Amino acid sequence: MTNQTQSELIGTGNGFIAALDQSGGSTPKALRLYGVNEDAYTSEEEMFGIIHDMRARIIKSNAFNGERVLGAILFERTMDGDIDGKPTATYLWEDCQVVPFLKVDKGLADEENGVQILKPMPDLGALLDKAVSKGIYGTKMRSVISAASPEGIKAVVAQQFEIGKQIIAAGLMPIIEPEVTISIADKAQAEEMLMAEIKAQLDALEGDQQVMLKLTLPEVANTYKPLADHPRVLRMVALSGGYDRDEANTRLAQNSGMIASFSRALTEGLSAQQDQSAFDATLNTSVQSIYDASVAG
Repeated sequence: MTNQTQSELIGTGNGFIAALDQSGGSTPKALRLYGVNEDAYTSEEEMFGIIHDMRARIIKSNAFNGERVLGAILFERTMDGDIDGKPTATYLWEDCQVVPFLKVDKGLADEENGVQILKPMPDLGALLDKAVSKGIYGTKMRSVISAASPEGIKAVVAQQFEIGKQIIAAGLMPIIEPEVTISIADKAQAEEMLMAEIKAQLDALEGDQQVMLKLTLPEVANTYKPLADHPRVLRMVALSGGYDRDEANTRLAQNSGMIASFSRALTEGLSAQQDQSAFDATLNTSVQSIYDASVAG
């Protein structure tokens, strides 16, 4: 179904997956944290050009390679761009030995029953075909759970797996991401419900179908351990979900069978104003701490 070498690396390698997939809605905040305010660009194209340069700077850093970073999730425009004259996904794999993934969702629907399911993706088939042609290994799509709602959580997981099967059929590895909001009072209850719904969907997969899971760091350590051990799960990764890097790493290290797939926590402390030496040193500290937390479990 997929490149066997990449599957083995993602399935058993030591390290983590970098999330470099901020899209239109989250890009201005990511740039502000990077020291680039809205007055630095006058159009969406300029904004995306700056964020691509930031991602390229991360990927080209000597701190970013397959020794500690197993994979990287890209936004479509990043996939369509180049790094030193090579398509981004090709550069990641050939120059860094980092497996490329692609964010495929088009954002979230309005909240209903305490959750936000994925917006319709009418062009998903064409996007998956393009991803395959560009050497992408897998995909990611994010839903949000903001309450311990049995009906809502069931709908989120059902939709994720329905689309996941389409992604598998296209020859790609889906990352199922039903994020639980970290600030809700009933987070632990929502996570128990989510675990049960995911297990039911995993049990129903057929043949050699496998998925990856990207889940919020749980309130109770190892809540999701049965999912990590499930034969239909290639790898389980964690999102930082708004926790700062230290808190995310502390929580991650307590969860067996779970590695990081951090976005903001990965880029914490990086700045457009840093010279290359300072940038590389800051990124190296971040990468090492997330790596250590990922292998601790």
